[in-house]
Amino acid sequence: MKLLLTSAGIKNTSIHNALVGLLGKPISECKALFIPTAIYPFNGGSYMAYQAITGNSRSPLVQLGWKSLGVLELTALPGIDKAVWQPQVQEADVLLAWGGDPLYLAYWMRQSGLAELLPSLSRDVVYAGVSAGSMAAAATIGETYTNLPGGVSTGETRENLVFDTPQGPVNRTFVTGKGAGWVNFSVIPHYGNPDHPDASKQNAALWAAKLHGPVYSIDDQSAIVVRGGVAGVVSEGDWRLF
Repeated sequence: MKLLLTSAGIKNTSIHNALVGLLGKPISECKALFIPTAIYPFNGGSYMAYQAITGNSRSPLVQLGWKSLGVLELTALPGIDKAVWQPQVQEADVLLAWGGDPLYLAYWMRQSGLAELLPSLSRDVVYAGVSAGSMAAAATIGETYTNLPGGVSTGETRENLVFDTPQGPVNRTFVTGKGAGWVNFSVIPHYGNPDHPDASKQNAALWAAKLHGPVYSIDDQSAIVVRGGVAGVVSEGDWRLF
């Protein structure tokens, strides 16, 4: 499999070049399918999905000049004949997975059959994730919540953690669960972003320690590139491997 796991989309030239390298041809010659599923558990999720699909988000992904762009809604796939939707995945050059709730996204990756299908395809379809879209690719996901959204699936382990923020200590519900299993490491996005204090350098270390395996913490100017099972980082910012 070929994967590009980003924190905030195609934010700089290095990440853009990495994407083109994985595709093996210009973006203008590539067919893309966009997966908005992860965003729906949050308040206003349907509106945020529309903004992302129409290219009006702050994380560049759909607005890169694709030859064609379709929407792959994972929650709909269990009710659709596989003979209809699987060829569309096979024919795509890239799947673009949006952010939101990584556990919800991973649940529907498994329920829809996408988690099993993608590694079995006869040709490599690039998987490019943003935030939760990147986290869901892992075997194990860890995520922090102030309030658990209704879409979180059952069966995860939960514990309370205290994270430091500029406003002082805050309680978080830390949830671990099963991802798609395409990579053997976990991902913490938005490393050091003040808008995401749970992923500060100090808090990311606490977060990573709960995952009991390799963890890449990447900022919005960094991405993890996976080709043939080998992972590397492209960055114009800051990142850390725990």
